[in-house]
Amino acid sequence: MKYNVINYFLSEGFRNVFKNKKSTFSCLGVMCATMLIFGLFFTIGKNINNAVRELEEKQSFNVFILTTATDEEIKKLGEEINKIEGVNKITYRTQEEAYNSMRERLKDKAYAMDGMEITSFSPSYSVTLTDLNLNAQVQEQIGKLENVKNIVSNDQTITNLAEVAKWIKIVTGVILAILIIISVFIISNTIKLTVHARRKEISIMKYVGATNGFIRTPFMIEGIIIGLMAGVISILLVGGIYNLIANKIMTSPTATKIGIDILSFASMSSQVIIVYLILGIGIGMIGSSISMKKYLEV
Repeated sequence: MKYNVINYFLSEGFRNVFKNKKSTFSCLGVMCATMLIFGLFFTIGKNINNAVRELEEKQSFNVFILTTATDEEIKKLGEEINKIEGVNKITYRTQEEAYNSMRERLKDKAYAMDGMEITSFSPSYSVTLTDLNLNAQVQEQIGKLENVKNIVSNDQTITNLAEVAKWIKIVTGVILAILIIISVFIISNTIKLTVHARRKEISIMKYVGATNGFIRTPFMIEGIIIGLMAGVISILLVGGIYNLIANKIMTSPTATKIGIDILSFASMSSQVIIVYLILGIGIGMIGSSISMKKYLEV
């Protein structure tokens, strides 16, 4: 019995999709348009967040070590820094590397360092963080360790970058949420036209004693099918448009010069597919449910 009911719901849902071609195409068109905008903004947001994350990973501070520290003490200090929560990676720089780095910075004025001893430079650890918000906390803990001479950091830059990253995530989330709400509103109104055209059919079903759930289910399945179709079409469209734009950006002289790194669509495809499937099914179900509410009220 249950099988027959499920089979009825599925067959009715598919039948309605192909029977009402005009409304199906209008729903598909609207859903594809809104999901296309959503998808393009989603991929742009992913790239912005990736760029900010890369900047975060490059931000570091230097922990200068006492010149009296032995090799074993320096190694131990590195191990202790690595254990601190929030530390992503540390890079050791010897006194000789510090000396050569300074000469490279001075370039044609490197003669000013003539006579300076390599031993006058301190070895150091360059520390990058997993989260820039932990900057002050990590520096405080490192400052308590033995053989630490001092810590040099551009705290203001790190603070500003952390604030920018936070607001980018908030703005991206809010815009995506608004696009979902707009999509549901548009789709529900589009599906409402389909439901309105079949109001007599709904009235007859109610008259013979069909429950609201029994009447609603085929329409919801219809909405899910249309949502899945729109999702598949939108994934193909977003992938094609994104790859076209990304290739043009990556091959442009400006991008090559400043080293812009664009995420490939393949690297985001699994997330895009999941998001689109959830959007397609969710919007289809919610849109159908909202559209039928008026006709199911007693």
